[in-house]
Amino acid sequence: MKHLAAYLLLGIGGNSSPSADDIKGVLEAVGIEAEEDRLDKLLSELKGKDLQELITEGSSKLASVPSGGGGGGAPAAGGAAAGGDAAPEAAKEEAKEEEKEESDEDMGFGLFD
Repeated sequence: MKHLAAYLLLGIGGNSSPSADDIKGVLEAVGIEAEEDRLDKLLSELKGKDLQELITEGSSKLASVPSGGGGGGAPAAGGAAAGGDAAPEAAKEEAKEEEKEESDEDMGFGLFD
């Protein structure tokens, strides 16, 4: 991923076909060591391809991937309904535990002490 990110940065910067040395330079500038085998594989797969076309193609593929979203709420609501009277008590206990944890987190030092 880091190699691809460096490739894209170089592409955005105006280098239409970055070399391995270009990518290594970007990575080394931020203290990351390039992995030769991954870098060679990336460059072989991107050789002769237009960066903008790849981004457009990838965006259209990404748009078809389901991203979830609404599925998480149903089990929580069903669990609360099945719990009956125990659910409010459990919520109270959790709130008390959270209050205790929060008071321990500041170790006696407040922001304005």
